[in-house]
Amino acid sequence: MDFNFKNKVVLIIGSSSGIGRGAAMAFAGKGAKVVLSSRNIVENKKLLDDIVRLGGNAIFVRTDVSNDRDVKEMVGKAMMHYGRIDIAINSAGIEGTPGIKTANYNEKVWDDVLDVNLKGIWLSMKYEIQAMLAGGYTGNIINIASLAGLKGGDAGAAYHASKFGVVGLTKSTALEYAKESIRVNAICPAVIETPMAERAFYDEDKKSINRC
Repeated sequence: MDFNFKNKVVLIIGSSSGIGRGAAMAFAGKGAKVVLSSRNIVENKKLLDDIVRLGGNAIFVRTDVSNDRDVKEMVGKAMMHYGRIDIAINSAGIEGTPGIKTANYNEKVWDDVLDVNLKGIWLSMKYEIQAMLAGGYTGNIINIASLAGLKGGDAGAAYHASKFGVVGLTKSTALEYAKESIRVNAICPAVIETPMAERAFYDEDKKSINRC
């Protein structure tokens, strides 16, 4: 099946690498207007150049997804530039410290992971939904959760907690807005070859942080 997203506006949060980057390239290749968003300026500028070079249409808005003002302003800029948001892919996430047991988990790492992985999804949906409702059109939101949000494992207490939270948040939000033509779903992939997976599973320095 050949999907065509011409004239659709797709907002991708967490576009600098991995699933977000792949989604940005795929949607742009199918004619969508793409809004790139994450904290990583360098990688997003490279991605923007790649999309434009291939004939795509995109903008980049630097955003800290854990910051309310940043997310609100980013969605506002997307609306100012393109006038609507049809699809939102919320894929921003960090891995924390896999392999660290709960009793040894560092509080700062816990806070960082929950701020990005769970609070960030909530803030993203908060302003995406407001924009979709204001526009009065059908919207689609896809949250990138994880297999770690469906079953326990050794990905680390904060990562599992955040992804279980994303699944629950997605289900409740989907029910809230089903009658308002906004579909909300979560995808729960297993390990995919991304820079984050590389850090989580193969970076011994990362895995040894705060083991005491």
